[in-house]
Amino acid sequence: MSLNYVSDNSGKPIAVQIPIEDWKRIKNKYPDIGEIDNDLPEWQKEVINKRLEAIRKNPASIRPIEELLDELNKEEDENAI
Repeated sequence: MSLNYVSDNSGKPIAVQIPIEDWKRIKNKYPDIGEIDNDLPEWQKEVINKRLEAIRKNPASIRPIEELLDELNKEEDENAI
């Protein structure tokens, strides 16, 4: 997967672009992803906060995005068979 990073004038990354075919695969796997709203319910905020705290306590538990993307590519390859 080819990722394009968008930066502001100071060089700080502010967005990531992915190829449309990869976006379609993600939407296929997670159909509601396009409906994510900025206003999260309180219970979702609590879940996120708990996960962030777990990461703070054990930063080694974080997996690189490349692993997720490789996993998605592997699943696509397996489903193509």
